[in-house]
Amino acid sequence: MHSARASLLSQDKPATFSRGPSQPALGRSPGALSLERLEGSQDTARCSPGLSCHLWGGDVFCLPGSIVPAPGPVLVPTRLQTELVLRCHQETDCDLCVRVAVHLAVHGPWEEPEDAETFGGAADPEAGEPRNASLQAQVVLSFQAYPTARCVLLEVRVPAVLVRPGQSVGSVVFDCFEAALGSEVRLWSYTQPRYQKELNLTQQLPDCRGLEVRDSIQSCWALPWLNVSADGDDVQLVVDVSEEQRFGLSLYWNQASGPPKHWWQRNLTGPQTITLNHTDLVPCLCIQVWPLEPDSVRTSVCPFREDPRAHRNLWRAARLRLLPPRGWRLDAPCPLPAEAALCWQAPAGGPCQPLVPPLARENVTVDEAHDLPLLKGHPNLCVQVSSWEKLELQECLWADSLGPLKDDMLLVETRGPQENRSFCALELSGCTPLPSRASTRAARLGEQLLQDLQSGQCVQLWNDGVGALWACPMDKYTHQRWALVWLACLLCAAALLLLLLFNKEHVKGWLRLLKEDVRSGAAARGRRALLLYSADDAGFERLVGALASALCQLPLRVAVDLWNRRELSAQGPLAWFHAQRRQTLQEGGVVVLLFSPGAVALCREWLQDWGAVPAAHAPHDAFAASLNCVLPDFLQGRAPGRYVGACFDGLLQPGAVPALFRAVPVFSLPSQLPDFLAALQGPGAPRTGRHAERVERVSRALQPVLDSRFRPGRGVGPEAGGGT
Repeated sequence: MHSARASLLSQDKPATFSRGPSQPALGRSPGALSLERLEGSQDTARCSPGLSCHLWGGDVFCLPGSIVPAPGPVLVPTRLQTELVLRCHQETDCDLCVRVAVHLAVHGPWEEPEDAETFGGAADPEAGEPRNASLQAQVVLSFQAYPTARCVLLEVRVPAVLVRPGQSVGSVVFDCFEAALGSEVRLWSYTQPRYQKELNLTQQLPDCRGLEVRDSIQSCWALPWLNVSADGDDVQLVVDVSEEQRFGLSLYWNQASGPPKHWWQRNLTGPQTITLNHTDLVPCLCIQVWPLEPDSVRTSVCPFREDPRAHRNLWRAARLRLLPPRGWRLDAPCPLPAEAALCWQAPAGGPCQPLVPPLARENVTVDEAHDLPLLKGHPNLCVQVSSWEKLELQECLWADSLGPLKDDMLLVETRGPQENRSFCALELSGCTPLPSRASTRAARLGEQLLQDLQSGQCVQLWNDGVGALWACPMDKYTHQRWALVWLACLLCAAALLLLLLFNKEHVKGWLRLLKEDVRSGAAARGRRALLLYSADDAGFERLVGALASALCQLPLRVAVDLWNRRELSAQGPLAWFHAQRRQTLQEGGVVVLLFSPGAVALCREWLQDWGAVPAAHAPHDAFAASLNCVLPDFLQGRAPGRYVGACFDGLLQPGAVPALFRAVPVFSLPSQLPDFLAALQGPGAPRTGRHAERVERVSRALQPVLDSRFRPGRGVGPEAGGGT
């Protein structure tokens, strides 16, 4: 009669519950579980050795009652355990049943009873303790499983010899509560009178897939069986049913709280194979199938919880939204293990500086409003969302309503005892105390910033009584600095003019060189060159900066995001790239794609996931933002004559560039500098004697930076010089 026993789930606090399929309530198992079979429909109760118990016939009405103080010994429930069994009326006619075990303990010290009947026995004056005394309690078990609810009462007696205050005395087991496959069940247990709060337990019961019950429970006989398999980038759902059997299939997103979000539902005729694109996968995507019959059992499975592609898709779909006046929300199809913090983004670039205060890292609930304890918003205030200490999202939520990033300095005020106040300015190097003798920008303007604060020119963003945040404008100091720069330039121009007047021969020579340059480079002087690169690391950015600076010495007008960080932050990478690309191509210029290992990886990812939601990229990464517009030019054959590729010797070989981008010339620098510069000047541009001089000048600018990157003791990296 008994088969392998299913393990018990011990619970001494409410169980967490997730709507949708989960592991069976009986524990995790690599295969289906075999259940004990109980014959007949009679409820029974049994106790641990030494205890006596009695099940009151029929269901009772559960009265909540109030908690009663108990100085003397009482029995209280300490733990609930459940086990699934089968209650069978015939060999193939069984129902799923929940067996409940309540563990009991003694609360309070044993005292001599004034009334022997309280403990079920009379006192023995010679022994000094109750004779045949026992501790008695009524254990109430309440069970809910939609649409049914039951409440049973068990009477338990514990002999005095087993009573040990504060220790367990045993357990009472009830067989059993019938429940539907796949349903959610809730249990409560308490003793009467109510000496403490009840224990409660919530569990999701398995369905036909998780148990060896297909031959025992009639409702599982006609159940469609679902298999999930991968076919390249696609996922196939194979529904194994007989010919012409009608069944329902639903795809939905399982939510941590609230009802599931249905995505797709159809009534179909079997057998069927449904194909899903891998870009549709998210961890909480679940599948439910059922036969189209009255009161049919539904089978649910969530097969993508551990799929790496599903987790990548989930973060690509996640978005941060501002909720006026000072709230925000993380929108995503599924729950996310995420933390959020406020940070301050300087317009000059660099990492966003975390603010602690006013918002320490806290767990984030998806699709739930979160409040920011701010007095005012500011375009430089951003929200960072991290998962397992990895930054996944960053949005400056107020930029849309308050405009681009401002050149403001953030001052952090700390208030100590006796109204002592100290200030520091948040910079990339840290929080600089004011006043300070350091060489940073905030330290040089420390006195002026404190005066601005006292005169009310700074805006208070946050205040909690022991600290505050202030945003102080820096525009006037920037204007003063540029005024000094212009004055210095005018003085230098005047001095140069005087020197030229005193030496006319040098003036004639300068005019002669200018005339030659106009003749030889007139065709290329006004040509624009837009440089696009992937910011792999700071060393590669220095290399790109050296190349851009050297090209500016030639008759070229160079645009690169390194020199336009403020404009890039204000417009966003995609808008900035659109404007630069349109202007460059309208004027007959050229777009230069600088390939690096990181750029090649991004290109391959975009080629693989073409048409998917773009991956999250750094706030100043114009290369990642540009791929969605660059790829169509190459796919439609519009790239030749408008694009040029390049990579650096020792970092990447031209053969490692994806074949699609080799539709245009790809040069290796500095070994192929002559051909590279000729391609930048455009077709038909003459190669004068100054061409070799320009090649030498650019090579001299690049070589020190390349040498420092490959200096002994510094690793080149696994992808250096490598093609695939």
